[in-house]
Amino acid sequence: MIELPNDANMLFSFVNMKLRDEYDSLDDMCEDLDIQKNWLLDKLKAAGFEYNQQMNKFW
Repeated sequence: MIELPNDANMLFSFVNMKLRDEYDSLDDMCEDLDIQKNWLLDKLKAAGFEYNQQMNKFW
């Protein structure tokens, strides 16, 4: 399991970089990095970010 940034803004940036550079979907990234998808969605939503599946990024 990868160590994720604790700060929501850093996490947002990190996840979007991974999605842009390495993964075709959030599901692929979460599975590969052993991240609980619901935890990630909730953490970023609490900071005002939502996942756009068509664009494969949070905003």
